[in-house]
Amino acid sequence: MEAQTLLALPVLLALEPVAGESPARVTLTRDEAAELAELVATDLHALVPQVNAARLALAGALFDPVELLRPGFPVWSTLDELARRVPRGQLDNVVAFGSHEGQMPALPLQPSTPFADGPMRLLPLSLLAPADLAEELSEQLEIHLVGRGEAGALTADWLMRTLGIRLEHVRYLSRNDLLALTCVQYEHVNLAPLWTLLETALLSPEREESCISARGLALSYADNKVWAQSPAQWLAMQPADLAQPTHALAGIMFELRQYAALLGAHQLPLQLQPMRGHEVEAEQGYLLETLAAVEAGLDPPALFAHEAPGLGVVAVSVAQRGGGSARMLAHGYPLQAGTLGPLLAMLADRYGIAAEMHALGQIMLDEQHQLTAPMAATH
Repeated sequence: MEAQTLLALPVLLALEPVAGESPARVTLTRDEAAELAELVATDLHALVPQVNAARLALAGALFDPVELLRPGFPVWSTLDELARRVPRGQLDNVVAFGSHEGQMPALPLQPSTPFADGPMRLLPLSLLAPADLAEELSEQLEIHLVGRGEAGALTADWLMRTLGIRLEHVRYLSRNDLLALTCVQYEHVNLAPLWTLLETALLSPEREESCISARGLALSYADNKVWAQSPAQWLAMQPADLAQPTHALAGIMFELRQYAALLGAHQLPLQLQPMRGHEVEAEQGYLLETLAAVEAGLDPPALFAHEAPGLGVVAVSVAQRGGGSARMLAHGYPLQAGTLGPLLAMLADRYGIAAEMHALGQIMLDEQHQLTAPMAATH
């Protein structure tokens, strides 16, 4: 048991492979991780000598930025927890965790295959520093890593030989540097509102935050989730003289799918904001809002697919026909590839109907810019 309280200072080693190249594997063995940790310790001491008073912990695994920037920072928190269990003084106060038969010692330290081909590979590090040194060391890291944090030649050469790739750059960053870099990247692709929500979830999860997307969709963060305005509600709130309302709704769905993909990668749940009188649900890959109950005396419910060029099915409406109009019961929004089938199966089971949809070939709206269905049977 250590007498001193150790505070964790998260840092990382960023690898930028030559364009078109990627490591053949995403983890280092235990022996490899230990070798790299000694090289990293030498580099960091040259940059910030005060690191000698801290314990260096290294995870021998290569991550994408989205895997490191998740609520609670699970990769770093797991690395810190494992490092604290190792008695002080072992391995010259340098602790490394590698893989055995391709598996890391804890699930959060195992990179995900879908993110393995990103343009930047990040190897997480942590410095466990005594409380009376932590603030000063943190300040020194912020100053020196961003300014002159290029890895040493021995470290870069070791990484290229071990991973079998050429590297354009290898440099040390603080976690704050990674946050700033990701912010700039999202702003560059017109996703600054998404970063506003994600930053709150990462750094101030107890707070609430709200914003408007580039296309005008209302979004908010609360209770560890992101809440999105219903696309149908968004369209209903637009001016009556809105030009090309179907095109506008398709644009909102394209944007919502972007947000869903990125939020999912950061493991931040996305749900629809509840509306008065409507029920909302979120399942893996789609969102659902229920508008009304089935009405006796009308035709059985049926499924109608609203489609847009380049996007495929953007919404599935459940409607009853009869009495000269279409009664809308629910709208489902598929957000990921492969989720249309599960959405149709769920709706079919809920309403006791066949999982067959009527393809409309377009987004069908009524005079109030609301999703609707044909009043007459389609064949």
